[in-house]
Amino acid sequence: MTGRAVDEPHRASTQLELLFDLTFVVAIAAVVLQLGHGLAEGHAAAVVGPFLQVFFAIWWAWMNFTWFASSYDTDDVPYRLLTLLQMGGVLVLAAGVPSASEDGDYRMVTFGYLLMRAGLVVLWLRAAREDPEGRRTAVRYAAGIGTLELLWLVRLLLDELGVLTGAALTVGFAALAVAELSVPPWAERSRPTNWHPHHIAERYALFAIILLGESVLAVSTGIADVLTSGLDGSLVVVAGSGLVLLFALWWLYELEPSADGLSTRRERSYLWGYGHYGVFAALAALGAGLEVAVRQTGAHHTLGTLATGYLVAVPTAAFLALLWVSHAPIVPRSTVRPSVALGASALVLLAPVAGAGAGVGAIVALVALVAAAAVAVTVARG
Repeated sequence: MTGRAVDEPHRASTQLELLFDLTFVVAIAAVVLQLGHGLAEGHAAAVVGPFLQVFFAIWWAWMNFTWFASSYDTDDVPYRLLTLLQMGGVLVLAAGVPSASEDGDYRMVTFGYLLMRAGLVVLWLRAAREDPEGRRTAVRYAAGIGTLELLWLVRLLLDELGVLTGAALTVGFAALAVAELSVPPWAERSRPTNWHPHHIAERYALFAIILLGESVLAVSTGIADVLTSGLDGSLVVVAGSGLVLLFALWWLYELEPSADGLSTRRERSYLWGYGHYGVFAALAALGAGLEVAVRQTGAHHTLGTLATGYLVAVPTAAFLALLWVSHAPIVPRSTVRPSVALGASALVLLAPVAGAGAGVGAIVALVALVAAAAVAVTVARG
């Protein structure tokens, strides 16, 4: 484990990485499902916070393993077994999502997160032993991650004892999250790791597809639930428009030259990588919003048309804006121009008001139309 070449030709995701991603499909499905149920019942204030916290744990664990693998993937027996340990941690975390969302019980989520991070600490210690040039960086990573895992356990213990409650727990989470984000810049000040820009860009694109897949599943599940009441035109409009919307968002993401930008501006990779928390969280929230929109169109009328429309419009607008924001640091001239991204974001936020009188289907169709127009303008500009 001496570090792979940063210019290795034809570097692509491995079969093990794709298998690793499958466990995150389960975790993301769990968090999207809980968010959708809470939003459908009108409890947005109660479920958004847990969603953002649990999704941070999912995203951060996935991201840390991805960047490590880009630098040190040996694909030998110890590496595979430690990857298996992290996959088990993902599944434990996924099992704890309902308790975290409904009861504020983060024990299973925390234990699952610790399992994932423990496997990564061992990998960094192995890199420290076998890669003399990168030893100091690897030790810093292992020490930083290990220390923070102890602090997460302390936070959980204080919660169990009733010392931390309510806002204090949220502040504690925010402080530890910021500390987690600080570990990579601190560790790589010693010596940057040999991550591969094209490999990283591909891995992020694949994670985006996983999140979009959850939206497809949400639409499909919602349709299956409401078919018993009879298929109507509005439901067809919501489902069709939702599919067009997802395709347009994927197209916009795919147009950005992430790999080339990471190749020429490696020092700004943190801004790009960290910015994707918002991009990915928006896609996950969109899946929940589309599920609610389908249910609202069908047999379950628990929210007003305007509120339902904004459950689709807000995450879409956030994705459009953050897509440009996250790529701006690494791309001299973004393919999706800021005028297009921000303009489309503003129009999407107006769609629920414009289409409220015509129903949820009209709102989703307007949002999809704006996203498709953004694709058309961007492609036409070359």
